[in-house]
Amino acid sequence: MEYAPAPLDNPLRGMVPYASATGRDRFPHSMEFSYFALDELMKGPDEFDWTPIDAVLRDVKKRRNQLIFRVYAEYPGKASAVPEYLIDAGLAVTDWTSEGGRITHHTPDYEDGRFRDALEAFIKAMGAKYDGNPDIGYITAGLLGSWGEWHTYPRPELWASKRTQREVMDAYAGAFKATKVLLRYPAGPESERYSDNHDRPFGYHDDSFAWTTLKTGGPNDSWCFEGLLEATNAGGKWKHQPIGGEIRPELWSRSFTSDRHPRDQGFVECVEAMHVTWLMDSGLFDARFPMDEERKRTALTETARLGYELHVAEAKWADGVMSLTVENRGVAPFYYDWPVEVEVEGEVRTTNWRLTDVLPGQPRVWSLEMAKSGRLRIRIPNPMKGGRPLRFANKQQGMEWLVVQS
Repeated sequence: MEYAPAPLDNPLRGMVPYASATGRDRFPHSMEFSYFALDELMKGPDEFDWTPIDAVLRDVKKRRNQLIFRVYAEYPGKASAVPEYLIDAGLAVTDWTSEGGRITHHTPDYEDGRFRDALEAFIKAMGAKYDGNPDIGYITAGLLGSWGEWHTYPRPELWASKRTQREVMDAYAGAFKATKVLLRYPAGPESERYSDNHDRPFGYHDDSFAWTTLKTGGPNDSWCFEGLLEATNAGGKWKHQPIGGEIRPELWSRSFTSDRHPRDQGFVECVEAMHVTWLMDSGLFDARFPMDEERKRTALTETARLGYELHVAEAKWADGVMSLTVENRGVAPFYYDWPVEVEVEGEVRTTNWRLTDVLPGQPRVWSLEMAKSGRLRIRIPNPMKGGRPLRFANKQQGMEWLVVQS
């Protein structure tokens, strides 16, 4: 069966704008990202207001996209996002500045038992509300550190202890069984700063993508993303858990142009080495940054390497059984087992074929019983109502159905 490139707006992969981006429509995408402040969502020990998230979910869904989001308790340059009831109860917050006093930070005491209890209660409630919600693609863990990015640089003494980190990860593991959660930093048992997460059910997001992603043989190799993965023995985790992130802000104005930043490590090289599924890049989606035809053409070519690309390479009928050889031409699997449906002679039925099993370089054979002369079509509908279906990289792929035998 003939190959044809899959659409760049296939679900749950590709480039991702902020939901508020001014140039959101300039480039194909199937997901959008949003931050949420913890104090907007948590009003008391067991009192939660999900209105801010629900409003963004509705807005994103209107555009047939799914949401990635993160909740933060501190965001440099913004007011404190610690719930007011904790402040009233006496939770300490350290106010400090960076970048020569230009940026103000409000870091809560991450070791205060009241704050740790609040985080655990919040994650449990958030999981009860949103785990398995088809309108959500991924969640980045957040909650700890500046931007919810799990660091308080350059004030490491304010950072959360391993105990607090473990409690947050335990809460996420218990609350989210279906929706994929991503952590900022890979860490193994030997990590000085981070609690071991190499064997936990989480992916990772590299928020300095193409800046400190690959090892260079220099002093940064011990904490660049590739170096952390290797030290953590988590280099193969992408086979089961997603890798995402954000292109480093210093690269935004020149990403996908012929005049890339000298420190740009190469988009395609980084994607293929780290098996990345999704990335944010305001250079493509923010009206502040020019988008000429050359930049768009280059971006269309390079971002096609992100995530999965499923191709039905062969269909073979023998002894009443149709066997389909399915290969993944991408760099990562599809991470959710959405139902694969077939239509045989006008009857639609759901198969037991597992999308998550189709890894790059490891073709799978899907089989079903049918008459040789029967008509066969395949589709993978999006569980989100109105969402884009997952489409194969086949010339015979239509807007919804892949025609195998007509």
